[in-house]
Amino acid sequence: MTNTSDNSNFMKACRLEPVDQTPVWFMRQAGRYMPEYRKLREKYSLLEMVAQPEIAAEVTLQPIKAFGMDAAILFADILLPLQPMGVNFEFVPGKGPIIENPVRTAADVAALKPVEVEASLGHVMEAIRILRGELIDVPLIGFCGAPFTVASYMIEGGPSKDYRMAKSMMYNTPEVWHAFMEKLTAVLIDYLTAQIAAGAQVVQLFDSWVGALNPQDYEIFAMPYSKKILDAAHATGVPVIHFGVGATTLLPLMKKAGGDVLGLDWRIPLDKGWDIIGHDRGVQGNLDPVTLFSTPELLEKRVKEILAQATGRPGHIFNVGHGILQHTPNENVKAVVEMVHEFSKK
Repeated sequence: MTNTSDNSNFMKACRLEPVDQTPVWFMRQAGRYMPEYRKLREKYSLLEMVAQPEIAAEVTLQPIKAFGMDAAILFADILLPLQPMGVNFEFVPGKGPIIENPVRTAADVAALKPVEVEASLGHVMEAIRILRGELIDVPLIGFCGAPFTVASYMIEGGPSKDYRMAKSMMYNTPEVWHAFMEKLTAVLIDYLTAQIAAGAQVVQLFDSWVGALNPQDYEIFAMPYSKKILDAAHATGVPVIHFGVGATTLLPLMKKAGGDVLGLDWRIPLDKGWDIIGHDRGVQGNLDPVTLFSTPELLEKRVKEILAQATGRPGHIFNVGHGILQHTPNENVKAVVEMVHEFSKK
């Protein structure tokens, strides 16, 4: 069977080539809003699912089979490289990931272990290999968290509203922060390039918490490290998507950091965001995920608005402006995929 995914609309859009209809996928499309996923979760914890390549592959494929998205994103988590570094965590219902031994001092940073990716995270690569055998005309996206976002989890000990501890390390002990970021970035580069070697056709760098930074701090404390990862991924020849949440003021710097495609959240109109990024890059976005809880009429209106803002220019990938939320009505997800295809057909 010939694999046609390299010439799919999604891959063409990543390369700024013309498409016959706008490709669409959703961040967090594999997961808890789907009944098929919840059924599996009754038997396994999230970390158990990710550790078993066949199950991770099955979850990755669930939304493709149910809704017909134009790209699959590997079912994994941005915190997976932490455990081999010696930082333990668990997912606590209603709270998210909780880090058992946060990284807060120079001694904590010094204690972080280098990671042999294939030995420690080989199950992730195996899931990718399985998926490349299963996905014939749909490309596979690999991903990792950006250094600022991953470091913030490790320092704060879990989700945070103000990033007080992470920013305090940046401001008060910058030498500790930079040493930490160097170590973490090296691990993330190895992890992401290993995913590409295993068969991921596109990779995305998720900077979910970067909106906590002002441009000045982003440029000093975060951008150099994101750039290293984006450069390393880009050097392999695969398209790279760079995405940040609440990052409207950072877009010019994020463009500088790198990425063939930049993701936009819903806080800026797609055309305005694309003007800032420049039309020599692709753009991904940017439906507010909460819109998926609304009426078919509003969904249609919003989908048409976003497509109109893209003006049919090559390089637009339709997506939500952050991950799909729990309890999202499945019929609305399917409806949006169909609307995007129908309204953008050339």
